[in-house]
Amino acid sequence: MTAEQPTYPPVSLRSQIPFWRDERVLRILAQVVSAIMITGFVVWMVRNVIITAQQRGLSLGFRFLTQSAGFPIGESLIPYDPSMSFAYAFFVGVLNTLYVSSLGIIFATILGVFAGIARLSSNWLVSKLAQVYIEVHRNIPLLVLLYLWHSAVFLQLPRVQESIVWPGPVYLNQRGLYMTWPRLTETGQPFVIGFAAGLILAAVVWVLLSRLQTARGGNTHYVLISLVVLAVCTAAGWIISGGNPIALDVPELRGFNFRGGMHLSPEFAALLVGLVTYTSAFIADVVRAGIQAVPRGQVEAARALGLNYRQALSLVIMPQALRVIIPPLISQYLNLTKNSSLAAFIGFTELFFIGKTTINQAGRALQVILLVMAVYLVISLFTSLIMNLYNRRVQFVER
Repeated sequence: MTAEQPTYPPVSLRSQIPFWRDERVLRILAQVVSAIMITGFVVWMVRNVIITAQQRGLSLGFRFLTQSAGFPIGESLIPYDPSMSFAYAFFVGVLNTLYVSSLGIIFATILGVFAGIARLSSNWLVSKLAQVYIEVHRNIPLLVLLYLWHSAVFLQLPRVQESIVWPGPVYLNQRGLYMTWPRLTETGQPFVIGFAAGLILAAVVWVLLSRLQTARGGNTHYVLISLVVLAVCTAAGWIISGGNPIALDVPELRGFNFRGGMHLSPEFAALLVGLVTYTSAFIADVVRAGIQAVPRGQVEAARALGLNYRQALSLVIMPQALRVIIPPLISQYLNLTKNSSLAAFIGFTELFFIGKTTINQAGRALQVILLVMAVYLVISLFTSLIMNLYNRRVQFVER
């Protein structure tokens, strides 16, 4: 008879590894050391700032924001005068930054999409013109473009008395662009309420009917019905307001300048045009890459179904290209928003410009810089949030 072999409990290979060579222990140890170093650096920096401020007799509070600003602001979307507080002036700068950034994102997207599609055109001349436009704007610093648009274009326009007149009427001169603009009359409030209510109801009808069409099939005509709802609510507001809710404010030359209408200063126009042309060149390359990422077979299948190029582009190519375009497009939107701070170079009163002026007036450099950084961070995070939500809707869903 053979003796039975003794049995031993299985020994894990990981249990034989010393803890100083265990990958899990090393990863945790590295994170702990990194956290301690970062925390120590932040504590040292804050302590150093507090000690330096105490030695120089500086206050680190934000009470100065309630004091009178004492400086004028050339352009403001809301009423402002120098007797108002630093906080109000800072808010004016935030609104100006949001205003120029929002317009810049809209126009840069439109121009960039057209330039990107033109770059892929089968027409040699159109393709080369788009290529020249993209390469020129991609390889010139934005600060140089802003200087060129401001000093070499807008400041070289005719004097006020010799303004260039376009239909509208629109007047273009050294002091900016003056255009006819619609203004609400005293009875225009019901019209605004009716239009706003129409937008909300139309959106609700759109969502409900589109979901009903998806669930039950058939055609619920949700687009047509939504437009009808919007038109009916708007018409009701128009009738309640007396049929005259909007009046055209036409600019008129009075003395040495125009009065009335909408005025865009040379600084604002130069900033907007510079941001749009510069950013649209990068967006054009993003759009081109997104379109080229769509498999060639998708395009051939669309043409085989009888779709022309425009239909294939809008119904087949672009919906698939958006999955590639959206992520880098977010970065371009964030760059445009942050690049608006270069407006201080040409004198447009946006957030950074007003921040610099506040530092000169109040002497609170640290607090103002922190506020400016916080505002740009919030704007960037909000823009990323909106675009990422849309990006999730257009991505493939794997089942």
